[in-house]
Amino acid sequence: MKYRRSRRQSVKYLLAAGTFVALAGMLINPRDLLGAKAPDDPCQSAVKSKVTLSRDRLAQLLTVSEGDRKDKVRSILKEPYCTLAIEVRSGVKSDREAYPLAFDPQTWLVVLYEGNEYRGYAFSFRKS
Repeated sequence: MKYRRSRRQSVKYLLAAGTFVALAGMLINPRDLLGAKAPDDPCQSAVKSKVTLSRDRLAQLLTVSEGDRKDKVRSILKEPYCTLAIEVRSGVKSDREAYPLAFDPQTWLVVLYEGNEYRGYAFSFRKS
C-alpha cells in the first residue's frame, strides 16, 4: 500500500520548512559566518575620535594600485583613527591603519602596508 500525501499536506510541510528557514535567517548574523569579527580592543595607538572616512575618499582609494607608496594612500585617507596590532611575517614590517566610515561608523576600513608599500584593504564590522 502506497502512502500518498495530499496536495494540502505538501503545502503545509513546505510552509513549515520555509518558516523555519526564515527564522533561522533572522537569528544568524551573516558577519559571524564570514568571520569578520573585530577584536575587543584592536587599537594600539592613540585614538583620534573625530576621524572618519567619507564616501568620496573611499572611492579615491579604489584608484590606488597595490604596491603604490604609503604616502599616496595617506594623502587620500589622511590621518587614521588608530593603528592596529598585526602579526608580522618573518622579516617584513607590516602596519594596519583603521578608518571608521562616516556613513556607517560600525564599519571600519582597515588598510595594510608592508614597509612603505600599500598592500590592500579590508572591512571590519564592529558590534554595537
